[in-house]
Amino acid sequence: MNSTQEISRRKLLSIAGLGWMFDAMDVGILAFIIAALQKDWNLTTSQMGWIGSVNSIGMAVGALVFGLMADKVGRKKVFIITLLLFSVGSGLSAFVTSLSLFLILRFFIGAGLGGELPVASTLVSESVPANERGKVVVLLESFWAGGWIIAALISYFVIPTYGWQAALLISALPAFYALYLRMKLPDSPRFQAVGAIKQKESSMAKIAKVWGKPYVKQTTMLWILWFCVVFSYYGMFLWLPSVMVIKGFSLIKSFQYVLIMTIAQLPGYFVAAYLIERAGRKFVLITFLIGTALSAYFFGNAETLPLLLTSGIFLSFFNLGAWGALYAYTPEHYPTEVRGTGAGLAASFGRIGGILGPLVVGYLVAANYSINTIFLIFAISIIIGALAVLLLGEETKQRELV
Repeated sequence: MNSTQEISRRKLLSIAGLGWMFDAMDVGILAFIIAALQKDWNLTTSQMGWIGSVNSIGMAVGALVFGLMADKVGRKKVFIITLLLFSVGSGLSAFVTSLSLFLILRFFIGAGLGGELPVASTLVSESVPANERGKVVVLLESFWAGGWIIAALISYFVIPTYGWQAALLISALPAFYALYLRMKLPDSPRFQAVGAIKQKESSMAKIAKVWGKPYVKQTTMLWILWFCVVFSYYGMFLWLPSVMVIKGFSLIKSFQYVLIMTIAQLPGYFVAAYLIERAGRKFVLITFLIGTALSAYFFGNAETLPLLLTSGIFLSFFNLGAWGALYAYTPEHYPTEVRGTGAGLAASFGRIGGILGPLVVGYLVAANYSINTIFLIFAISIIIGALAVLLLGEETKQRELV
């Protein structure tokens, strides 16, 4: 790779990653705000679960709609639309005074977020050479950890003193800067090369092609994998501060401990980025998913602070490393004309898991089920996802995109 290509790759990674980081800030802030809203609005655990689930309903719709749109109008335009949607929604949600209005805005925020993430990984996948693709997409995903860390810092220092509204306003403002940067972002060279083909095919034809004979096995595998990963992630991480409160810690202490756990996301991404071009996608996914399942089991059963922190750190490390590999792996299974559709459909189906995960926690806590039982459910879900990759997945390391 020459110096010009290296500069172009770094520019793409930084611009796309910056928007990805702000998206993660929004999801991270939500996890802490749910715990704060419970106290301010006297929410039941079921109502708390619905906040996370409505967000995922929006993400499911956004992944489907904007995934299809990305194959029609291009990756860059969808980037801009989705970022604007979620940033405006985040700012407006700081001013609501009722749960119903908050939920409506969370739907639109989720739609923007759900549409952006698979399109971002598709754009980056199509813009870098095969021998660098997996590593660069995982590095793109590492910006998610940065967003979560910033969200934890904002929540720890801002929410207790200035309230959750101030935290939402802070999290919304930087997204407009990312929107400005994305105006300068070039579209995918592969999309530009075959754009005319994309314009002619209907959305239904693209969906049918994703489920056609050449792709049905990998589509089945990806849908199972996405469902299991998203179900467990949003069930566990949106409830993480609240689970710490349930385990007997104060709100401020819970925020502090979750911040410590969150920092472990970054080395998880970097290790996955290092391994993904050496050991392959399947190895990284299966290893990191098994690590996530074991960490979830020990976190659910932890009774002491050292074990809670240790298992929580490993949970962040393995789970977010698996996410990085998932975003690298997904677009590599489809040709350019349906890549956005294929990645968007898998992510959209996965968001159904994101709807159910927070609800399951809310209703099981209300029914007096123990935290260890709840986290055992998530551990089993992750193992199912790992088995799908093991039995149905193909290795796509250094596969040339067509």
